[in-house]
Amino acid sequence: MRRTIAASLAGGLAGLLLAACHADVTLPAEPVVPGAVLPANFPAPVYAPDANPPSAAAFALGRSLFYDERLSRDGSVSCGSCHQQAVAFADDGQRLSQGVRKQLGTRNTPALQNLRWKSEFFWDGGPKNIETLPLAPITNPVEMDETLANVLRKLNADTDYPRRFAQVFGSGPIDSYQLLRALAQFTAALTSANSRYDQAVRGEGGVVLTAAEQRGRTLVAQKCASCHATDLFTDETYRNNGLNASFEADSGRAHITSRVTDVGRFKVPSLRNVELTKPYMHDGRFATLEQVLAHYDHGVVASPTLDAALRPTSGPLGIPLTTAEQTDIIAFLRTLTDQDFIRDQRLAEQP
Repeated sequence: MRRTIAASLAGGLAGLLLAACHADVTLPAEPVVPGAVLPANFPAPVYAPDANPPSAAAFALGRSLFYDERLSRDGSVSCGSCHQQAVAFADDGQRLSQGVRKQLGTRNTPALQNLRWKSEFFWDGGPKNIETLPLAPITNPVEMDETLANVLRKLNADTDYPRRFAQVFGSGPIDSYQLLRALAQFTAALTSANSRYDQAVRGEGGVVLTAAEQRGRTLVAQKCASCHATDLFTDETYRNNGLNASFEADSGRAHITSRVTDVGRFKVPSLRNVELTKPYMHDGRFATLEQVLAHYDHGVVASPTLDAALRPTSGPLGIPLTTAEQTDIIAFLRTLTDQDFIRDQRLAEQP
């Protein structure tokens, strides 16, 4: 009898489970961490997700740190102060970055997007890893002017951070490893891959580029892709694009390598969200995309390390572009604006 009852109960439970599988039942889902899913049209990342597995708690912790002004000496500047979401985590309209005590830096703030695909950072490629990247701005006397030891002291003295760090890393005082891993959870999540261009190339939602946009896409492939390559729209190299005849004020990549051949070379930025990230170039000298294209058409200046792509075998320096071609290129560049990225509330500062 007991066996019969047990069998009956087991069969009934199995039937209920089977029915639930076929019923229109929505089970609670784990929250999707931004950037955890890699875009289908992107190459393999440098910083793979399994290097620092995304989790909701670690991402939220990294987001809090990114927007926390206590990472600076006087509590006036956070990472988010210079990297604003509405402009693809660039610095809205500012030619040069501004740090503590309203000091101005010497370079334009680069956009923070698709960092998971980078092996070197900044205009000169100084930082080599996304996890150690924050050390440069935190300790720079013009930017945040703080020490790692002081940052850790402030975090450990906080009423909430020790609990949140323990949730992710286990009990014990907050250390530099935990701080940098948590920040990387947020910065690695800054993936921009859902522009109109992306939707068109992936065949999503019936999105089709206009005739002008398609002409611009062809022109970029023909005239710009030697530097702005792949669907990341950068080859991550360093180039001298003819801004100056000499570079005493800022030697670019040579500041890191000390090689004469690197003087005047700066990291090729991505064209993604370029409509939003003005002003342009490492020193923010150009206010508009029209000015940028005019530079390549007739403003390139000769110097010993000028990139070969701007030194044709015949004719003037630069890349010849008609007015109509420039208009079409700008039309295409605007298709690279990712509205989802700049509006995603998960990436915004939380109250």
